[in-house]
Amino acid sequence: MRVVDLFCGCGGLSLGFQNAGFTIVSAYDNWNLALDVYRLNFNHKAEALNLSDVEHSVEVITADRPEMIIGGPPCQDFSSAGKRDEDNGRGDLTTAYAEIVFHIRPEMFVMENVERITKTRKLAEAIAIFRVAGYGLSQIVLDASKCGVPQKRKRFIMVGRLGEQDGFMDRYLNSGLSKKSMTIADYLGDALGLEYYYRHPRSYARRGIFSINEPSPTVRGVNRPMPSTYKLRHNDPVQSKDGIRALTTIERSYIQTFPRTFKFLGGKTDMEQLIGNAVPVNLGCHVARAIRQYRDDNGLE
Repeated sequence: MRVVDLFCGCGGLSLGFQNAGFTIVSAYDNWNLALDVYRLNFNHKAEALNLSDVEHSVEVITADRPEMIIGGPPCQDFSSAGKRDEDNGRGDLTTAYAEIVFHIRPEMFVMENVERITKTRKLAEAIAIFRVAGYGLSQIVLDASKCGVPQKRKRFIMVGRLGEQDGFMDRYLNSGLSKKSMTIADYLGDALGLEYYYRHPRSYARRGIFSINEPSPTVRGVNRPMPSTYKLRHNDPVQSKDGIRALTTIERSYIQTFPRTFKFLGGKTDMEQLIGNAVPVNLGCHVARAIRQYRDDNGLE
């Protein structure tokens, strides 16, 4: 299938689909640094496009003849890390994505977002647009740690296909999920050269030290060193702070299941945001493999 990635970021979802055997023909975003990184790592077209301008976006993307559109509209307005104001502007990109799909009408689409979107009005508006266009929908919240990602990161996934019944992908998306959450040690062994590390908590009521023998907490767009004033919590798995450090920027990209060969650009702050905002590669690959199995079982090319 000819796949187009919208809101592609630095390419986590694209790489997951590519690893599952899909052909990405183009990618679009309005974040120039992300596009620069994307171009470093992929050979197909990646261009700047204001996806909130639905009419112009439809004109541009139609020329790529997509059979499937994938993408994760920016989620900060729905995120637990944000202000949760779905009318702040970026929430509108969810409905813009739906309108682009509505007008282009690819055979299939995939939309990825934070778990919290299930409680928003914007998702209901997007679903209404997809239904008018004639898409059957499968909706699921996946725990990335059950999908080959050493990280507790819950993400909402919606897959649509023209003329299908609702729930058509449910058993495929649930198939192959691990019964056990993947730990950092499961994925990387002792490659990090440490057993415990610091991850800055959102609140000092929470612990900040974690073991590689558990899944990482969600990789966010910020990464701070452990402050000298940090006091051990009752549930920190160590008795001393000695030798404990935060993961490096590149180490965090491994937790997002980017390969060691993946190239990044920009300063530390930019790179942290790129990595924190990305779709974990293996999560994208899980979704893509589920779609491939569905298509194989139904005799679809």
